Amino acid sequence: MFEKLETLDDLFEMQLKDLYSAEKQLVKALPQMAEAAKDGRLRRGFERHLTETENQVKRLEKIGKDLELDLDGHTCKAMEGLISEGQETMSENATEEVMDAALIAASQRIEHYEISGYGTAAHFAERLGYADAASLLRQTLEEEQLTDTKLNDLAKNYLNAKAE
Repeated sequence: MFEKLETLDDLFEMQLKDLYSAEKQLVKALPQMAEAAKDGRLRRGFERHLTETENQVKRLEKIGKDLELDLDGHTCKAMEGLISEGQETMSENATEEVMDAALIAASQRIEHYEISGYGTAAHFAERLGYADAASLLRQTLEEEQLTDTKLNDLAKNYLNAKAE
C-alpha cells in the first residue's frame, strides 16, 4: 500500500501490482474452471488460457525486474471477488449446458477487468517512456481481448443455444 500516490509513476506501479496479484490468483482459479467445464472446447480454452496467464505473470515479473519494482505484497480485491463469484457459480446445481454458459459469463467478467487494467497500464507505460513495458503490456492486452472474443463466439454460436 502506498502512503501517498504523488506521481503517475506511483500510480503505474500500483496498477502493475494489482495486475500481478490478479494474474497470480487466476493461475490458481483456471484449473478449477477447466475441471468444471463440461464442453471440451471450453475446457481446452481454459487450459490454453492457463498457459497464457502463466506467461503473462512472467511478463509482469520482467517489467518489475526491468523497472526495479517489487510487485509482491498487494492483493487485487476485484479479482478476488470475481473469482469468488465464479466459485459460487460452480457450486450451483445446474445442468451441464447451463454451467458452461455460466462459466463463460464469469470468465468474461474477468477478461473485461483484465482488459481495462492492461489498457490503462500500457497507456501509463507509454506516457512515462517505458517502451519495453508498454510493448509487453500491449501484448497481454491483445491476448486478453482475443480470449474474450473466443469466449463470446463460443457462447453466442454454440453454448448459449445448448443451455436454452
